[in-house]
Amino acid sequence: MTLCLGCLSVLVGLVLSLYVLQKLCFPYFWRDLLFLQKVFRYGVKLEVFKLTSSVRTVLDRFLQQVQRIPDKPFVIYDGNVHTYRDIDRRSNRLANVFLEKANLRKGDCVALLMSNEPDFLCVWFGLAKVGCSVAFLNTNIKSKSLLHCFNSCGAKTLIVGSDLVEDLDGILNSLVQDNIQVWAMRSRTKHTDVHSLLDKLESASEKPVPAALHAATSLKTPTLYIFTSGTTGLPKAAVITHLQSLKAAAGFWAFGATEDDVIYVTLPLYHSAASLIGVGGTIELGATLVLKKKFSASQFWNDCRKHDITIFQYIGELCRYLCNQTKTELDKVHKVRMGVGNGLHQDVWQEFQSRFGKIKMCEVYGSTEGNLCFMNHIGKIGSVGRSNFFYRLLFKYDLVKYDIVKDEPMKDQYGFCQRVDKGETGLLLSKVSAISPFFGYAGSKELTEKKLMRNVFVKGDAYFNTGDLMVEDHEGFIFFRDRVGDTFRWKGENVATTEVTEILGLVDFIQEVNVYGVQVPGHEGRGGMASIIVRPGFIFDGKKLFEHAVRDLPGYARPLFIRLQEVMETTSTFKQQKFHLVQSGFNPSKVSDPLYVLDYKEKSYIPLTDMIYQSISAGEHKL
Repeated sequence: MTLCLGCLSVLVGLVLSLYVLQKLCFPYFWRDLLFLQKVFRYGVKLEVFKLTSSVRTVLDRFLQQVQRIPDKPFVIYDGNVHTYRDIDRRSNRLANVFLEKANLRKGDCVALLMSNEPDFLCVWFGLAKVGCSVAFLNTNIKSKSLLHCFNSCGAKTLIVGSDLVEDLDGILNSLVQDNIQVWAMRSRTKHTDVHSLLDKLESASEKPVPAALHAATSLKTPTLYIFTSGTTGLPKAAVITHLQSLKAAAGFWAFGATEDDVIYVTLPLYHSAASLIGVGGTIELGATLVLKKKFSASQFWNDCRKHDITIFQYIGELCRYLCNQTKTELDKVHKVRMGVGNGLHQDVWQEFQSRFGKIKMCEVYGSTEGNLCFMNHIGKIGSVGRSNFFYRLLFKYDLVKYDIVKDEPMKDQYGFCQRVDKGETGLLLSKVSAISPFFGYAGSKELTEKKLMRNVFVKGDAYFNTGDLMVEDHEGFIFFRDRVGDTFRWKGENVATTEVTEILGLVDFIQEVNVYGVQVPGHEGRGGMASIIVRPGFIFDGKKLFEHAVRDLPGYARPLFIRLQEVMETTSTFKQQKFHLVQSGFNPSKVSDPLYVLDYKEKSYIPLTDMIYQSISAGEHKL
């Protein structure tokens, strides 16, 4: 008996020791294991689809939900509720019109130019039911860029929203000359070359079109084309296959969302975040989507309270805009428990949770066309994702040394890339394989090949070049540092604009800041410059900013120049634009905004006059 008790005590002691060891050395072991178990299980299901002819797409999943929960609200928009059955029936009507009136056929590519509204989904699903691939057009692009999008994806039909028909005035003749038929979501149109859709819906049948039209035989079949923002050039049409759509649709589920959640989407549906993750994720769960035409910081929390929102999507600076709103007693009065998105800076993350409550912020890293995804399922502030031994077994990626000055990866004596050490910043590359394929861009093999790096570590290998500088710490958390080209070099040191942005963002009078490098006559590299928006009710304080920069930033990283702006130029997904700011530089005769320069004698940022600018250009003013 005594021996048994002794063995039991030893066993208990061993278990406790292992538990303590796991907590100290591998604190995230079980959470990682459970999360990856879900991801692995979903991946196995997709692999089964590949090996069999019974491919199930996002559209198929939607039709399953229509059968399972026909009367459940699917989309709530502008106070109107649309059930799963409602969207299904209207998309059936549209599918029949597309077949009978527009003469669309399986395999055709159709461009869709619409704002956020329920009919975006109805048209999208209607086209999918006919077997057409759909190209989502950015509603902000005009003229030549719009025509370029048609050429790149091969679309010969355009469906345009009722509020965007006038945007075609400048290019309608060109579309007609290119034999592109245009259909508008209106009952009648004033343009003879634009066909109306709504009047034809009234007499269209609600019966489903033959299922064979949208039956998929391969997950690698393109189903969508989603365009990159094209901030410094023409947009590129990223090929989105059924495989990518299904992977994105599992995002909410992987983070622990359920069919009881109400999801708030304010981001544009023509981008992958709102369409693939937002809409696709809602369908996968059988949840409810509250759709907003445009994001409104002043209406956001009222909408959340009104509709009992539990999950919202964010991109870029959306959370910063919310933090910049006037504080109220209702800031924490809501049911929101989770945010899913990317681009949330550490300073905003902390302020957001402090002000609006402990909402779990789930960062997702990945580009529209990329073959790699990181997910911060732990919720560690500032991290864009999580990696570990198990993850690396499934997905092959590497961080390699990058030469900022030459703007290229560093190579060893044999011409191969060099991996960085843990905690060191490097260029993120993702291996192209059967598990992680790269489908590239439509219409240009050159653009697709340009995103690939070959012979990276051995001859014959191929990696997708993310263009992002990242760091992985010793715990396996991934942190975004900068886009290649955003990082600049000054006084022999690399300056990461993201880090400088986060530090300057802590100054009380700064509402928003955009950091970049500008050419300075007579100097190597680029000098730091920050475009700043001053918070309402505050004034720019050069001395306070100087003290903050000197205290918290190394000399080479301190912005030399400050530009005050009233509005920060951004893309449609709230990403800050740097291109035009870099081009403008710091010449006060060419920049109408107030400019300031770092002055160590005055221990302040002082107004940048023409005289000081000439002195800097002549090399007389020490920087």
